[in-house]
Amino acid sequence: MNLYLISQSVNNEYDTYDSAVVAAESEEDATKIHPSGHDWSGVDEDYTYSSWASACDVDALLIGTTDREAGVICSSFNAG
Repeated sequence: MNLYLISQSVNNEYDTYDSAVVAAESEEDATKIHPSGHDWSGVDEDYTYSSWASACDVDALLIGTTDREAGVICSSFNAG
């Protein structure tokens, strides 16, 4: 499993995530992981998850590998 630093800069209000470290099979899979750890389609049409951004607006940087299962390792949340 790969480790990715995912980040977004389109949704910078209070109560939003700006980045996370996630374990995923691919860069595409990484961009579809919500930093909260909740199931999410990768499309920010569901306003429940307006604390993040659509997968097309998420950058993913490969930072290493891990033996962990896919999911969130840690995340950065900007509480308001």
